[in-house]
Amino acid sequence: MKITEVIQNFKSWYIQRYRGQPIFDVISFFYDTINYPAWRFDKRGIMSREKLGKYKDKYLDKRCFILGNGPSLKKTNLKLLKKEYTFGLNRVYLMFDELGFTTTFLVSINNLVLNQSNRELQDVNTTKFISWKGRKYFRNNKNIVYIRTLVREIFSHDPTQGVWEGATVTYVAMQLAFYLGFQKVYLIGVDHGFKTKGKPHSEIVTEGKDKDHFQSNYFGQGYKWHLPDLKTSEYAYRLAKKAFEKKGREILDATIGGKLKVFKKVNYKSLFSGN
Repeated sequence: MKITEVIQNFKSWYIQRYRGQPIFDVISFFYDTINYPAWRFDKRGIMSREKLGKYKDKYLDKRCFILGNGPSLKKTNLKLLKKEYTFGLNRVYLMFDELGFTTTFLVSINNLVLNQSNRELQDVNTTKFISWKGRKYFRNNKNIVYIRTLVREIFSHDPTQGVWEGATVTYVAMQLAFYLGFQKVYLIGVDHGFKTKGKPHSEIVTEGKDKDHFQSNYFGQGYKWHLPDLKTSEYAYRLAKKAFEKKGREILDATIGGKLKVFKKVNYKSLFSGN
């Protein structure tokens, strides 16, 4: 077993054992604090905070769409999003040629994805929010904004300080959408169900075609990825729901056939007049 797997297993056990207890908050805060100086003083961190600051409340009263990467995207008329504000996640760029446009933003935080797909991500011509811990995989790029991820289980109102991953990049996109000021956030392609089974966070290697994402080569033959932690994701989504509603904003689920039950369901086609 790799040392990274040992650490991840301990982390998962610790979170399940102590979540909600004062000791969890104390240790998480300590861990985040000792990792703060690099983010605070590295020029890439400084530049990223400056870029993020310019985005604060830039899209007040607007709506946006967060594109999960589930198979339901194949059933969704994505052409309708061409003039919308959109957050794409991880390897969403695999569909850009077919779409004829790029998403407004791209968010990627998982270290395995950043390691294996850094060259492709580097070349995507859109604003990219990339995990600070993956900075070693990228050259300087004016379109990259690094995001510091935290151990503390929070909904961040200020990504310049950090965000919690919530076991899913979708949750990071929600925190960014809130910071950017979007009034309504619509989820599509967030199927919240996987055919591949196993222990959450386990690192596996795809054998054959990928059946859990919108393309069979998304995590194709030989690609390493982490199995989802749907329970923790749901916990994070509830934090997001509460944060949005407290400010009179809303997250709505327009995923076709999705299994997520945290957010109010809406019909995707009904969101576009004349369609």
